[in-house]
Amino acid sequence: MAKQRLYSDIDLRFTPNPVTGDVSFSYDDQAVIRSVRNLLSTKPYERLWNPTLGSEIDNLLFEPITPLNATLVKDEVIRTINNYEPRAIIASVDVNAYPDQNAYQVSLIFYIGNNTTPTGISIILQRAR
Repeated sequence: MAKQRLYSDIDLRFTPNPVTGDVSFSYDDQAVIRSVRNLLSTKPYERLWNPTLGSEIDNLLFEPITPLNATLVKDEVIRTINNYEPRAIIASVDVNAYPDQNAYQVSLIFYIGNNTTPTGISIILQRAR
């Protein structure tokens, strides 16, 4: 019996499906992981019809890299995922500050839906300019 797909999203690389020629999709774990990454990199007011969607992490990246700001980044990651990604249930968030590289490393472990196996991702957050 084939595995039933629970979640699907359009693949934002917009690569064509080799068989049908249509836009490819990402499914299940990969769809939720990409959604979380997109949410954390989206600033408020970037989405035309949903101005509140996104996170304020970008503002924190222009502040000094300190343990206090690392805690604020952690809180913003949790708030953003809890508010906008109901498919991801957070198990743990660790934020490490790297002042020499002007970056934070966010290690995120979450459960997807009723899945009992945790999914983990690691994201490096840096200023863009």
